[in-house]
Order: sequence, then C-alpha cells, then structure tokens
Amino acid sequence: MPKILVTGGKGQLAKCIEKQGNAYELDFSFKSSSELDITKFEELKEAFIGHNYDYCINCAAYTQVDKAESQKEAANLINHLAVENLAKLCEAYKVTLIHISTDFVFSGEHSLPYLEDDKTNPLGVYGKTKLDGESRIQQNIKQFFIIRTSWLYSEFGNNFLKSMLNYGRKKQQLSVVYDQVGTPTYAMDLADLILKIIHSGSKNYGIYHFSNEGVASWYDFAFCIFKLAGINCDLIPIRSSEYLTAAKRPSFSVLDKSKVKNTFQLKIAHWQQSLSRAIKNID
Repeated sequence: MPKILVTGGKGQLAKCIEKQGNAYELDFSFKSSSELDITKFEELKEAFIGHNYDYCINCAAYTQVDKAESQKEAANLINHLAVENLAKLCEAYKVTLIHISTDFVFSGEHSLPYLEDDKTNPLGVYGKTKLDGESRIQQNIKQFFIIRTSWLYSEFGNNFLKSMLNYGRKKQQLSVVYDQVGTPTYAMDLADLILKIIHSGSKNYGIYHFSNEGVASWYDFAFCIFKLAGINCDLIPIRSSEYLTAAKRPSFSVLDKSKVKNTFQLKIAHWQQSLSRAIKNID
C-alpha cells in the first residue's frame, strides 16, 4: 500500500483528495501548515525521516494573487524556496513529488489553448513564484509530476463558486468580468487525476495540464452558478479595466489537455457538468 504525504492538508484540494481517496487502498498522512511548515527545512526534513513515503502531494501554496503583489517575500518563500527544499528532500528520500501549479505562469496572449512546452511569461508575483517553484523541481528531482490547473473550486474552502453563491443570495445585482477567459476546474476532478497517477504507478514524469473541458469567462462561470443554484441576481458583464485589481491576470489561459488525456487514458468532464455536481455536494 503506497504511503503518501500531503502538504497543505486543510486546503480544498487536500480535502478532495481525502474524500476521493476512500476508493483506493492508500495510506495518507495529511499535514496542515500548522502541523508541517514547508518553509522550515529542518521541520520538513523531520517529516520524511523514518516514514518511507512513496509520494508527496504538495497542495501547500500561497494563492492570494493580489496580496502577493505586496507580499512578495511570503509568496516567494512558499511557492518557490520551500518547493525547492521539498524537491531536494523528495529526491534524497526517493519520494515521487506531485506538485500543483497554475495557468498564471502564462501571459494570456495566446489565442489557442496552452501546451505544456509553450513559452511561459507570468504577469504577476504569484505566477512568477509558481514558475520559479516549477524550475526548482525540474533542477532538483527526477521523479516528479507538475500539474498546472486553472480556476480551482469545490465545496471546501474559499473559492469563486462559494463567493458567488454567497454574494448572489445577498445582492440584487453583481458585476463580473467577461474578458478573462479560461476553464473552471472542480478540485474533485483534479483529485481523481492525482489518485489515478498514484494508482497507476506511472513513471511518465513531467509537466501536465489539467482542467475541466470547455471554455468560459468569469461572467459565464457566475451565470452558470446562479442558473444551477436557482439564484435570482442580476448579473452585469464588465471589462477587467472596470474592475481594477493589484495583480494583472491573463486574459486567456485555456489549457490544452491532450498530453494528460493520452498518457492516462483520461476522459474529462465539461466544466458545467462538474459544476452541477459541486453545487449538489454543497446543498
């Protein structure tokens, strides 16, 4: 039975892995940031000694995109420097690292879905620190899976779905940007992929893109949330220039999933199908 360390054990993806993991014969050790601070090397090293882990799933990350612009050191510490230490320890203890990255490593200037080897050019601190973390993994360990994903949501934690459900039930009118395009991704579906990689014992290491199928703007995403949840709120489409944020976001960050589908014989659900499942799980 494979032994698996999961960092960021209280986050939404870890919660989804825990829930979906019941279908597999796996020995999990979920560690929250208070139980295991990945920014502290000695503490991290202690977590590996004597446990003989087969996999480490790194769900720990600094994900506050706008705050990262003013908290560069904190974002860099968690998304870059700590990831480098994690990669070194996984290599030293022969542990396969599964690391979650982001569509924000791209600038959004494409008009076609991004492939894994397309040029990266992050627009802000968050994307840059995540890309730096990717680079350190590739430099320090051979057995790794980096999974870039986008617009992650679930019934757990804080995310766009839960925010829209909350605001939509309180407000009569809401404005949402329509000129940023990507793909909403249900964290349960990402958890399924991670578990499938582990269960398969695959050695096809490298970078993979994963999201649900289809394309949407944030306005489309919100519209579908309200429709499926039966929320009567007047939704107003606006440009990004009308909703200023500290960090600039890619205007187009759709990911090409051909590689992950072909490698793992994967059939991926459309984002609207998965959103319907998520809303039912909340209710």
